[in-house]
Amino acid sequence: MTTPTTSPARLPVAITGMGMHTPLGHDFQSVAEALMAGRSGIREIDLVDSSRALRQFAAPVDPIPICEGHSSRSLGRGEAAHASRLEQLCGSATTTAYRASGLATRPGLRVGLVLGIGAEQLKTWEADFLAGGDAVFDGARQPCIAARIGQSLGLTGPCITVAAACASSGYALAVAHRWISSGRVDACLAGGGDVISPLALAAFYNLRALSRRDDDPAKASRPFDKARDGFVMGEGAAMFMLEREIDARSRTAAIHGLLAGAGMSSDASHMVAPCAEPAEATRAIERALADAGVTPDAIDYVNAHAAGTPVGDAAEALAIRRALGDAADRVPVSSTKSMSGHLVSGASAFEAVACLAAFDRQSLPPTINLDDPDEACPLNHVAHQARPARVRTALSNSFGFGGSNLCLVLKAA
Repeated sequence: MTTPTTSPARLPVAITGMGMHTPLGHDFQSVAEALMAGRSGIREIDLVDSSRALRQFAAPVDPIPICEGHSSRSLGRGEAAHASRLEQLCGSATTTAYRASGLATRPGLRVGLVLGIGAEQLKTWEADFLAGGDAVFDGARQPCIAARIGQSLGLTGPCITVAAACASSGYALAVAHRWISSGRVDACLAGGGDVISPLALAAFYNLRALSRRDDDPAKASRPFDKARDGFVMGEGAAMFMLEREIDARSRTAAIHGLLAGAGMSSDASHMVAPCAEPAEATRAIERALADAGVTPDAIDYVNAHAAGTPVGDAAEALAIRRALGDAADRVPVSSTKSMSGHLVSGASAFEAVACLAAFDRQSLPPTINLDDPDEACPLNHVAHQARPARVRTALSNSFGFGGSNLCLVLKAA
């Protein structure tokens, strides 16, 4: 591997492997096709007390294919089948990305892992408790998922978990980008995931963050629409192999896109309520543009965080307009959460996949259900149907509970 000579903020980082399990598919081409077709993965579920009058909508992953790792230390199918649902999602997606990159067969590389998961132990304990276990009383029996995946793949680079609520997997990509740019690792697996659980559904419902619609599952997630009333939970994982572009090209690896930069900030406003004054969200977008060395005029598409909450969508629209200035009237914007639901910790990584799909198809995924755009969200919306377009550079926003703001800049290879 080469030693970086470019400024870390400008060093091109290539995406050479992808793995995913999502409500819209288990591989890149299937997910890209579903996004461009405007296909919804949201359906009625029966995860918690079915005696409640309100129907429950979500976007689950069914089923989770188990992908065995490449090394002799990897989990076999029997052991993987007994791992938590969250570990199955993240472990299988990570293994797929590692294999697809072509680096799994190259010994001696410092390959790191940054996994974006919020409230990891809580989810592990909940699943164990519902299955009749008592792991909550002995945390030592449940080492972190990142460590388990790193061990199963024989990784010798650093393996960490990043928790930043709904921006977790985006923060993971930003950390990996910095590790590679600074030469701390030769390559890095990064992304994240999340699962639907009774506790998560109950918590978000009681916070009034979830949509109360109970008519048609496919119409429940309505980002930017006047009739939006909250988000719909999804689940899944998306993982990427990142490495220096110069290294990827030197070994003639397939490059799916470039992670060009990232910007982050915190609102320091409220633990769960979105900040209606998006000064810090605006700064996250501006910092991402600066980190990537691009101007608003270079942006061809924005994949919005827009989960479908009344305050959050309007605040993000204002942040986009402030950060992009006059370009905001031209740059098309969509929210793929209208189809996938909100993957929470895995949302940012999944939406990076959506940006790569826009590059691959030279088409913009739509915001479905955008029947009546809210005047408080004055953007160039891609509504209902995919829009053919020249797409070379994209922004992807993620804004999490606690004021965790993140923006990624991705470029076509």
